[in-house]
Amino acid sequence: GQCRLLCKPSALAQHLVRSLGRSAALRGGRWPWPRWPQVQMLWQLLQPPELEPVVARELLQLPDSGLVALDWLVGPWEAAGGGGGVSSPVLLLIPNAAGKVTGGLLQLGLRALERGFIPVIFNRRGHNGCPLTTPRLQPFGDPGDLREAVTYLRCRHPSASLLAVSEGSGSGLLLAYLGERGSSSCLAAAACLSPIFRGRDWFEAGMPWLYEWPLLLHLKQGLSRYAGSLAEVVDMNRLLSSRSLRELEETLFCRTRSRPTSWEQYWERNEPLRDADEAAVPVLCLCSADDPVRGPPGQSLPRELFRSSPYFFLLLTPRGGHCGFPRRGPGRCWAHEAVLEYFRAMAEFLRTEERRKGLPRPR
Repeated sequence: GQCRLLCKPSALAQHLVRSLGRSAALRGGRWPWPRWPQVQMLWQLLQPPELEPVVARELLQLPDSGLVALDWLVGPWEAAGGGGGVSSPVLLLIPNAAGKVTGGLLQLGLRALERGFIPVIFNRRGHNGCPLTTPRLQPFGDPGDLREAVTYLRCRHPSASLLAVSEGSGSGLLLAYLGERGSSSCLAAAACLSPIFRGRDWFEAGMPWLYEWPLLLHLKQGLSRYAGSLAEVVDMNRLLSSRSLRELEETLFCRTRSRPTSWEQYWERNEPLRDADEAAVPVLCLCSADDPVRGPPGQSLPRELFRSSPYFFLLLTPRGGHCGFPRRGPGRCWAHEAVLEYFRAMAEFLRTEERRKGLPRPR
């Protein structure tokens, strides 16, 4: 369609261009409000999934006694029935930074389940009903808890390919993890839907009130459940009276009682692309030029990264809103089909390279 792929020329890039070019996903479909990205965003975020998924929750204890939750999607049926054998690829789904599991993310998980993937949602400490057992939450770009979850998934499915896809501001966590871990990430490929590349700029610029205020309210409601334990480390009155996402983030992670830090130092440790040069896993970033949340593409898209790194691919579409990419008919979001086609193309390319070089498959 009107999509453009920005990347460094390589054999992998050529294979991806051919695969996506043959895919029907990028042809999209007619959308009645193509120039209203706010409507596209709300339509995608507020729509429930076509089928109600059945989820099996597993709590993973971390070294500091904190907990994260892994929600395994087993289908819209009473028992697992959507495929997924012993060596089926495991797809790790990462919600946005507020922990909101949207209908779109669930829909992507169900589509993946139908294609034979094993989808599992990563829930941060205190998010989406996960108990907060320590007075500590996960900063914007701190991949420590995600690293523990990936290690656990590798141990539980040692012969399966591990894949990851993130939505919106949750991409900051995935990008930071890929940069920090490099070739030791245990992931075969990753994808980001409407990612936030520059965290500090995003918080300082703010978002349209239509998106920021509901998100701020959602965060405050979740934090208020743990007011007693969090009061040991942060000023809860200041936190719950925050009038912007930046003020809330700064109060929660910079103005702490035990280890206060500056806003500048916080982002030195949590900027998503701080170690992007170390990433060694193919990453497809699906972005819309009219994304009202990320900001103007000229300032918010790191085009030079995609031109210089052989692992980063930017699929840019002129319209699609934030995590919207809508279309009529089954699926409703063409980006989901594009992501699954991308993962299929990556697996095909790796198999071809292994046969060409005569390399044994890793155990």
